[in-house]
Amino acid sequence: MTRLPTLDIDLLRAFVAVTDATSFTAAGDAMGATQSAMSVRIRKLEDRLGRRLMDRTPRSVALTPFGERFLDSARRILRTHDESVLNALARDDRRPFSLAVSDHAAGAGLPAVLADLHRRRPEIQFLVTVGTSAELFRGFERGDVDAVVGRREERRGASRALYPDRLVWTAAPGFAWRAPDPVPLVSLAPPCGIRAIAAAALTAAGQGWREVFTGTGVAAVQAAVAAGLGIACLGEGNVQAGCVALPDDCGLPPLPSLEFVLYHRTTTGDLEVAADIAAAFRAGRTASVPPAG
Repeated sequence: MTRLPTLDIDLLRAFVAVTDATSFTAAGDAMGATQSAMSVRIRKLEDRLGRRLMDRTPRSVALTPFGERFLDSARRILRTHDESVLNALARDDRRPFSLAVSDHAAGAGLPAVLADLHRRRPEIQFLVTVGTSAELFRGFERGDVDAVVGRREERRGASRALYPDRLVWTAAPGFAWRAPDPVPLVSLAPPCGIRAIAAAALTAAGQGWREVFTGTGVAAVQAAVAAGLGIACLGEGNVQAGCVALPDDCGLPPLPSLEFVLYHRTTTGDLEVAADIAAAFRAGRTASVPPAG
């Protein structure tokens, strides 16, 4: 296999500068280098390419036929290099903002929410963590994150109501279960608050249950339900296509409604960002939950 030469950006830049100035001295002045230093750079580039790029005389500089063909490539390489550096620097200049999101609040609509946030706040780099509400709220109280989206709890601090979420029992269409048989429960692993709500409702109704699947994320729970492994307690917005919310007369106890909220800091900048986060989550919720009836 032919080994390609390694091209140094500084050498390419010197070649283009000398070509444009038609003078080693003028190009050196523009780049802050001496005439001899520019000449050395051109010779190094020619050595790496194994071809002459320029014909030099005391009074003129002219490109060889190979140099004329190579000039377009050199310009293209420099343009790509400079654009990449500028883009990287622009991304590094974005203000970081750490956002923690409950797995049940994230759901399948999270990509749309994050895309909306990027459109609203392109100057901010959102650092997103997904987990359980209790875990994320503890991180918020420690100061680990700037804002958290989770179930409303008795907590102090600035908050914004996002949307209500009606909990439902969900299963694959035609899933066979009949009371008083134990409910084959699909849920997140403890200490998930939604799992605790489901277990408490079943226990209070005197309905037996057994765990058949525990996952580390809502997507895993959705997959297990779709595969027909059992019944899960999920927010209606997380009932995926191909599965159904079980009717009230299915023999399972009623479930409460929840409210998801955004807790955030109260500095001026954080208040402004919080308003956009709240708007993005509300818009995402509206798009992901079909109207009743």
